[in-house]
Amino acid sequence: MSGSSSRRARTAVSVALATLSLTVLAACSSGSSSDVPGGKKPAGEDVAKQAQSAPDTAILPGSTMEKIKQRGYLIVGGSQDAPLWSQLNPISGRTEGFDAEMGRMLAKYIIGKPEVKIVSSATETREALLQNGTVDVVFQTYTITPKRAEQVAFAGPYYSSGQAILTKKGAGGIKLPADLNGKTVIAGANTPAIAAIKQVAPDAKIVTFGSDPECVAALRQGRGEAYVQDQALLVAAVKDNPDTTVVGEPFTADPYGIGLKHDDAAFKTFVNDWLRKIAQDNSWQQAWKQTLGTVVEGNPPTPPAIGGVPGS
Repeated sequence: MSGSSSRRARTAVSVALATLSLTVLAACSSGSSSDVPGGKKPAGEDVAKQAQSAPDTAILPGSTMEKIKQRGYLIVGGSQDAPLWSQLNPISGRTEGFDAEMGRMLAKYIIGKPEVKIVSSATETREALLQNGTVDVVFQTYTITPKRAEQVAFAGPYYSSGQAILTKKGAGGIKLPADLNGKTVIAGANTPAIAAIKQVAPDAKIVTFGSDPECVAALRQGRGEAYVQDQALLVAAVKDNPDTTVVGEPFTADPYGIGLKHDDAAFKTFVNDWLRKIAQDNSWQQAWKQTLGTVVEGNPPTPPAIGGVPGS
């Protein structure tokens, strides 16, 4: 996700975050949080606890995988304020969401248990955190681009986001991008959504607003029949506005990758092999259902092809 998109996402959830306790705010400001033993965890099993572990032969001597296994936990660069992706739960003290669950599943695969330490990272710091070895991986809606791939490596893509459609719950009539034809469609001013709408629905009437909260408010007020924006932002909007829903899958491509240190071919191969396995054994789909799938209508999407985009 771009820096501007990340800022818009933070703005969209700022009101909700303001309600967190002082304890949670202090934890967030410390720069890292931990899901390693000692924190209070919710009852019940999650996807990561039931996920598979790597065979001993896959943990090569002297490799990054061996270093992580010997340490006993995976260090992930990520967020704590991204609803449905990676957000700190103030009650359990646990980070929840699709990215967070993916990090725990990777930890389980390497270590044999889903132990993760999350180091807060930002768009401007992700590359540095990987380059200097502060984190092992980055899970943070990290869009794969050839330019970024000059500084870091990417496993994946593990998720394909892109422009998607938000409507009022129960509105009906819009299931596919072509259904936007003849409708009044809301978009953020100067965002990629405008060109995307024109491409798939040239007869749509586009109205623009300056921010994501304004766009969502306009939809809820009936000033448009749909709102088009990056799916990662829309799922955050649904979290705070349960009278809205995301319909269908993204209709443009924004591939998210797992950030890795550059020139660690063995670790990249290992992580890509893991991604293929969790797609085959349905773990990826289960993680989607329990996170993004709670607000995105329909069945889990097909995981993207590994190495299928430039820079991966």
